Amino acid sequence: MPFPIVNSIISWFLKKRKHQMELFLKYPIDVQNELLFKLLYKAKDTEVGLQYKFESINSYKEFAKNVPIQTYESIEPLIDRTRKGEQNVFWPTPIKWFAKSSGTTNAKSKFIPVSEEALENCHFKAGKDMLGLYINNNPEAQLFTGKGLRLGGSSAVYEDNNSYFGDLSAIIIENLPFWADFSSAPKQETALMSEWETKMAAIVDETIDEDITSLVGVPSWMLVLLNRVLEKTGKSNILEVWPNLEVYFHGGVNFNPYREQFKKIIPKKDFKYFETYNASEGFFAIQDVNHSLDLLLMLDYGIFYEFIPMDEFDNENSKAIPLSEVKLKVNYAMVITTNGGLWRYLIGDTIKFTCLKPYRIRITGRTKHFINVFGEELIIENAENALKQACLKTKAEVSEYTVAPIFMSEKNSGGHEWIIEFKKQPENLNYFTELLDNALKAANSDYEAKRYNNLTLAMPKINVARTGLFYDWLKHHGKLGGQHKVPRLSNTRNHLEEILSLN
Repeated sequence: MPFPIVNSIISWFLKKRKHQMELFLKYPIDVQNELLFKLLYKAKDTEVGLQYKFESINSYKEFAKNVPIQTYESIEPLIDRTRKGEQNVFWPTPIKWFAKSSGTTNAKSKFIPVSEEALENCHFKAGKDMLGLYINNNPEAQLFTGKGLRLGGSSAVYEDNNSYFGDLSAIIIENLPFWADFSSAPKQETALMSEWETKMAAIVDETIDEDITSLVGVPSWMLVLLNRVLEKTGKSNILEVWPNLEVYFHGGVNFNPYREQFKKIIPKKDFKYFETYNASEGFFAIQDVNHSLDLLLMLDYGIFYEFIPMDEFDNENSKAIPLSEVKLKVNYAMVITTNGGLWRYLIGDTIKFTCLKPYRIRITGRTKHFINVFGEELIIENAENALKQACLKTKAEVSEYTVAPIFMSEKNSGGHEWIIEFKKQPENLNYFTELLDNALKAANSDYEAKRYNNLTLAMPKINVARTGLFYDWLKHHGKLGGQHKVPRLSNTRNHLEEILSLN
């Protein structure tokens, strides 16, 4: 079990990294430009490097001119070839890990390449920085006198051609150095279990008698786990189980809907919440100030950033700008070039800069309509295709619809609430709902995972709208006309509540 002296030694090493960060804080544009040319040089002899003549690129303008902006769909053939064993396609060192993620238009899952460099110099480095920034802000922290409770994905799956795929969290846990297991709970074998019900029970059993000082994981799943801990122990709050708990590191979905629920079960006035911005494609930003909503953009993780103003956004045809040209409070789509072999990749997230010295951001949403309250990453294409399938099987016809989240309560799972105006209603609405739910599961692996045993997401709730409801709502807002559209998917209930009030 770790002791206070260990806490002091580890804290000293982590604080040293703060001095290294000062380089990109003081010279952000120089650090980013140097990084771009390191990436280009590294990959100049790959298939992509030869195609776009990386060796001859001598400026950012040439890079932007030579290399097109890419989406997952446009690079999927290259990724498929690499998954089948080809190497040196878009990155020179072997790619054998693929982070499975949803959100693509044409496929159930995306498979994002994860190189050794991305693991070491991005994800692992970010994990150390997350702890270092927290300790720098909280010198009284005692994280390493106990253990960190980690809640990750299931074990990665082995494929032919010596490649693996799985949740990024599982890939990270499987590649962590052996000593990292000493300060973490549950043990690796438990953390990587694939059956969620069994895994949750095992984590509870394994951790309730540990001295847990920190939590790491996605809010929706973490709430489920913490409530299971309370059920098992019969305690009224988590601090009665883990009195030395001091911080929760979270990311992946919007935390605001969960904040009050966490405060209820962790009733500690000085308890800290630290947000991170990480994805399968990379680790981008970390909260660097206590109680802040802004995230520090990390500029030395092997990721070169570009940004597309959303009022000029046209997917791959958009014109991006470098970090040196961004402005405050403009909504940007983010484009990344990474040490995992993604070149001018449109990740799909939108951000705004809240500070330029240093560069701090807030996540504002996605370039497409989506719902990602529980980590389900449901995009409009998933919803449209699922509706189409349900209508075909029931001979129903849909005129308009919108969808919003049902936020978790202390006793109930979350869910999605639909209001649909049918041109022709299905004879059996329950059957229609089941078909819709099954089609969404088939289209989106993250939605399917969150629906498992109703643990995070319950069956969708469908309200039938009266005829003309959406027309009246648009009219009420002065938005009649072809250029105005009903918002399909939203991370808040604002539109849904308004529309329901008129039904």
